[in-house]
Parts: sequence; structure tokens; C-alpha cells
Amino acid sequence: MLQRVLESGWGVVLSGIVALGLAYADLSVDAWCAVIVPGLLLTPAMLYHKRLRHFVLLPSGIALVGGMMLVIMNVKMG
Repeated sequence: MLQRVLESGWGVVLSGIVALGLAYADLSVDAWCAVIVPGLLLTPAMLYHKRLRHFVLLPSGIALVGGMMLVIMNVKMG
């Protein structure tokens, strides 16, 4: 049962690692928006695809972490 619960956890971990790498690249606000928009657009497209449905957490996780980075950047600037 534990394997079934952790089956999709790798998608969140992998997308978090990618977003962490982007965070160290010191991207601007516009660049983060350019990362978030494709992630949000790919998520519903992947939901309707038969084979890509299993990897839907990758773009949505990157979009989520990108949004969190934008919030952090706005708190630091404001």
C-alpha cells in the first residue's frame, strides 16, 4: 500500500529539483512567469493524453514551485 501512495511522489520531487535549479539561476520575475505559463498550459493537455497522463505532476509541480518563488520574490522586494 505504501508503494501505491508514493508512486506519484517522484513527479513532485523531480519538478522540485528542476525548480530549485532554476532558483539558483537567479531568474527575473518575467522569466518566472515564462516558466509558469507553459506549465499551466501543459497540465490540462497532458491530462487528456492517454500516455502522458501519468506524468501530469511534472509541469504542474514546476508551475506551483514557480508561483511560490514569485511570492517569495515579492515578499523580499516589498
